[in-house]
Amino acid sequence: MSMLASSSRAVSQLARTGRAFGTSAVARKDNIGKVPIPYPSSVSFEQLPDALAVTGPLGTTNVPLKRYMLISYPELNKLAIAVEDRDIKEQRSMWGLTRSLIANAITGMTEGFTVPLFLVGVGYRAAIEDDPRFPGKQRLNMKLGYSHPVFVPIPDHIKVEVPIPTKISLFCLDKHKLGLFAAAVREWRKPEPFKGKGIFVGNETIRIKAVKKK
Repeated sequence: MSMLASSSRAVSQLARTGRAFGTSAVARKDNIGKVPIPYPSSVSFEQLPDALAVTGPLGTTNVPLKRYMLISYPELNKLAIAVEDRDIKEQRSMWGLTRSLIANAITGMTEGFTVPLFLVGVGYRAAIEDDPRFPGKQRLNMKLGYSHPVFVPIPDHIKVEVPIPTKISLFCLDKHKLGLFAAAVREWRKPEPFKGKGIFVGNETIRIKAVKKK
């Protein structure tokens, strides 16, 4: 789906069951890298040649590791990351990023991530149905003000619930994949600033513009 390319702008902070998905910009990623990552006793790690395998109650995932990344365990249930030379720009940049990826992997393998989508508009509604093109698969059927319904196939790694017709709840073990799918759904009807209609991700809001009278 080509809509995934413009996805990263779409997702803001959210809350409900499980771990809420959110994005927050941080000025100094190297400072983040210095902070040890706490993890529960139900999580274990295996260092591979080019990745760190993170295993928890919900499964196993691999986080890519550059050759200059150094992993240590300074305390019980704490993982620390360092780089060979923090004066090298690439290593400083990857330091904080890798720490964030590992922290997200720990959360994903223990709790998972959730994000709600809200359909705002007269007649806007969603439902889950079997996908007639692919036996055993499901899709979202959304009415978004078009002359035709919008169908979005549900990937195997995404769990979708529609508790009410105007709310879609998404769950995934991978924060990045969750954001991509949420953004792909939002792309079908982005929030517009004149009537406030659209698909809103989490607690996303939009400033309503006044219509100028001639």
